[in-house]
Amino acid sequence: MLDRNDARSRPRWLRFLFQGVTGSRRRARAGATPAAEPRWLAPFVVACLFVLCLLPLVSLAKAGLAGLVSGQSVGVLSEPATFAAIRNTLLTATGGMIVSVLIGALFAFAVALTDVRGKLALSFAFMLPMMIPPQVTALAWVEMTGPASPLLKTLGIAPPLGSPQPLYSLAGISLLLGVQHAPLVFLALKAGLSASPRDGVEAARLAGATPFRVFRDIVAPLSAPGLIAGAAIAFVSGVGNFGIPAILGIPAGIEVLPTLIYTRLASFGAGTFGEIALLSSLIAVIAAGGLLLQQRALSGRDYRIIGLSGANAAFSLGRFRLVMELVLAAILFLVLAAPLVALVASSLVPAYGVPLNLQTVSLRAYEEILFRQSMTLKAFGNSMFLAVSAAFGLLAVSVPAAYLMTRRKGALANGLGILIEIPYALPGIVLAVAFILTFAAPLPIFKVSLYGTIWIILIAYFSSFLAVSLKPVMSAFLQMDPSLEEAARLSGAGFFRRMRDVILPLVAPAAGAAIILVFLIAANELTVSALLWSAGTQTLGVAIFNLDDSGSSDLASALSVLVVVMVVALMAALEALAKYLPEGVLPWRN
Repeated sequence: MLDRNDARSRPRWLRFLFQGVTGSRRRARAGATPAAEPRWLAPFVVACLFVLCLLPLVSLAKAGLAGLVSGQSVGVLSEPATFAAIRNTLLTATGGMIVSVLIGALFAFAVALTDVRGKLALSFAFMLPMMIPPQVTALAWVEMTGPASPLLKTLGIAPPLGSPQPLYSLAGISLLLGVQHAPLVFLALKAGLSASPRDGVEAARLAGATPFRVFRDIVAPLSAPGLIAGAAIAFVSGVGNFGIPAILGIPAGIEVLPTLIYTRLASFGAGTFGEIALLSSLIAVIAAGGLLLQQRALSGRDYRIIGLSGANAAFSLGRFRLVMELVLAAILFLVLAAPLVALVASSLVPAYGVPLNLQTVSLRAYEEILFRQSMTLKAFGNSMFLAVSAAFGLLAVSVPAAYLMTRRKGALANGLGILIEIPYALPGIVLAVAFILTFAAPLPIFKVSLYGTIWIILIAYFSSFLAVSLKPVMSAFLQMDPSLEEAARLSGAGFFRRMRDVILPLVAPAAGAAIILVFLIAANELTVSALLWSAGTQTLGVAIFNLDDSGSSDLASALSVLVVVMVVALMAALEALAKYLPEGVLPWRN
């Protein structure tokens, strides 16, 4: 207990924190106005979102309409290459969606509803393909298959020389898109399955229903919305994926819309901006069509859970538990472990196609990457600068935005939330085109063009990853008792004082998670930077793509291995901080 003199020796606002918290809680329950916010806060947040989210989209729409009105770019819509790219985009995205649903649904049902062991480890490992850059995934699978695979040659099971690489096909692209995006289906479905009604399942069992009947009549209807949502997200992600179609499709002459935009921009000419704006609009239309189909499929599926829910709704597999665990382990081995082992094997041989043995093993590729290759060293420096700047810089937007959105309920908060989500939901190639169109011309006041500099990549990262930074910070604000800040405000503490002494200490763990999540994604990004990089501003993702494209598969593999190690280390760091983070921040946690 504090005596009166000790209490009076504390700062006035801190005394109020202890003395006034009960009264502020009473006012909050009675519907009192939230803590006063500074006048500049709403204009600051709106201005940031206008520049990062709305202005690029407006520029993209204007360029597309201008191309249509002038007729200068309309011809691209009738070219055979465009029709072929649209067809290939739809085929690969649909095929990838089917593969994602099959794999992701199996893991979601097993983790959320059954009594398999090691659920956290299974979820962590299953999330890795989504965290690993798509070009690394494609490169690893190329090194695992085909007649020149060092791993298959070492095992003596490589196909005869001259055999085609099976992944250089529409089916190969679809398979890897499915592997890359299966965790999205897993996340969307697991959330709904984890809330399956415990009492409903138990009542059905007591009534004599078989496990299959319970699954068909209770679990399946409740899981349908999550399954449909996951399928739609996988389809949209497949439409905008650049890394996998670039690694697998370009060597085989297979173009999808993202790679077609890339080649059009590389062969810059008259009307290029209008053409890529129209092609980007096609991607946006296809993605929007997938989301509209999702909404139509979900209409009429309004299931409400009444009663208890949780882990006790799991099905006991009995003697089949070991079988299910072996099946899940086999899938993880095929989609994750084997490709990564092949990637490591390829990085340890002097050239692609050489078998790995004691005579050929070498660390030359790693020495070249880390100490001799100026291009890869520059790419590493650029990626670290961009990732660190985006991770920390976004807090300057996400913290005020989260504060405003939790204090202001209604149309403003909803509108800001939608505006933040749009760039993250858009395919990266579309966002990159939007930023090219926005910042290609010199800035009005400074008369300096950002196009061709590293700063346009950084601003695009700010736009693309703002939603990633906002989510954990928003979760922390929602779990914070507003009466704490209200007590400090009534005692006379200003906004920055409240932010420093009350709010930031409470949201610090979530802000740390946001920093690591943004860094993890930005350090390995390719789709946005593939169109925005220029000489001297290449990133790690671009460097891997360029090394593989130039035939330096050993160097590309070594750099990819280093990237995977960094991804696993950052995910492990997040897992170590899990107990300090708001619930739902780490996607692989149950």
